[in-house]
Amino acid sequence: MTRVTIITKPDCHLCDVAREIVETVVAELPEPEGIDVEELSILDDPALHAQWWEKIPVVLVDGAFHAHWRVSPERLRAVLT
Repeated sequence: MTRVTIITKPDCHLCDVAREIVETVVAELPEPEGIDVEELSILDDPALHAQWWEKIPVVLVDGAFHAHWRVSPERLRAVLT
């Protein structure tokens, strides 16, 4: 199982765009059931806030940094396939 984590905050336009890109890419994969997508808010976790507040949205793949601010669908697809 591959985990994609989107680190966001409420009322964040770029977060909405990143979420949509992640959801679209995962849905288009040949085996989307092998991908677990979770979303975490920096407002709910002080450690996340301290680490990522300047860079949200942030996308992690299996806990490793993948992208921040803007998510490339092509790059994400390549990592997940």
